[in-house]
Amino acid sequence: MMRALVVTAPRTAEVQEVPDPIAAPGQLLVDVERVGICGTDVELYTGEMAYIDQGFTHFPLRLGHEWAGRVVAAGSPEDEQWVGQRVTGDTMLGCGHCAYCQSGHHHVCPHRFEVGIRDGWAGALAEKFVIPTRFALRIPENVSLTAAALVEPGGNSLRAVRGAAIEPGQKVLVLGSGTIGLLAAQFALAEGAEVHVGGLREGSLALARALGVHHTWQLAELSAGRVDEFDAVIECTSNKAMPALSVQLAKPAGRVVYIGLSSTPSLVDTRDIALKDITAVGILSASPGLAGAINSFASGAVVPDAIVSEVIGLEDVPSRFEGQRGPDAGPGPKVHVDPRKVS
Repeated sequence: MMRALVVTAPRTAEVQEVPDPIAAPGQLLVDVERVGICGTDVELYTGEMAYIDQGFTHFPLRLGHEWAGRVVAAGSPEDEQWVGQRVTGDTMLGCGHCAYCQSGHHHVCPHRFEVGIRDGWAGALAEKFVIPTRFALRIPENVSLTAAALVEPGGNSLRAVRGAAIEPGQKVLVLGSGTIGLLAAQFALAEGAEVHVGGLREGSLALARALGVHHTWQLAELSAGRVDEFDAVIECTSNKAMPALSVQLAKPAGRVVYIGLSSTPSLVDTRDIALKDITAVGILSASPGLAGAINSFASGAVVPDAIVSEVIGLEDVPSRFEGQRGPDAGPGPKVHVDPRKVS
């Protein structure tokens, strides 16, 4: 038996003893060393996640899709070389057979599992976890454990920066100073951009400046009639007003990348997009960016560790879902969990 966090109903979660997973053929068994918790986990915990209403996800839930660990067993003899390797894995487990999977777009496969999010694949907020070998990625030993567990949000952020098609010297605005926003800012800095970050929490904006961001803004400042200022805008918030503001702030012929999701519809006047010749890009999933994030962390081009504020045990996760932070937590927006840590 092993310890795992189980959400039994909205806003009800506890650490339970559950059966150890077993690696089936084509799967790897991982000792989990670090897991990140994110906004998606919080929405699942509160019962507000759209997948619940849509019937893709049901309680009880086993959350956790940002993880790193070490392989301890392989379900197939041909995968034995993975044993002992540090790994993370994709969240989107496509079927492998449909046209989307065959064309390299498994993250939008209609038959996919989503680790710790949709029904059918338990998440990594547990002492052990299984992942299909084809969705596992090796983590070099020189990458810190903290950075290793930031590969999944890093992949999302890298994809957003790629979608912005940044050239050195361009002026880029990242709206949102949470995990995705701060990581996107770091990847944009690595591309040689002049990076600006807009947000609400002064602590996160101060952290952005410490990470090398050239200028930070309160969102109210950016909303006060400014127009046509940035070559690219990367929208990483859950604020329904920000998608329209992104188009307003982008220069004509610029690019706007949407990776943030609001809980209610966010409206954009498509006339503004067309009349400014804006290219708008939507981003779902880290999948095509995971390998690039690992490479950036391994090379030192991006050092994301300061984004993590604290490392807690499984027992403390429900309080963090409720918005609490420990007395020694730093300014970073991300909370990490060590399932081996007992409070």
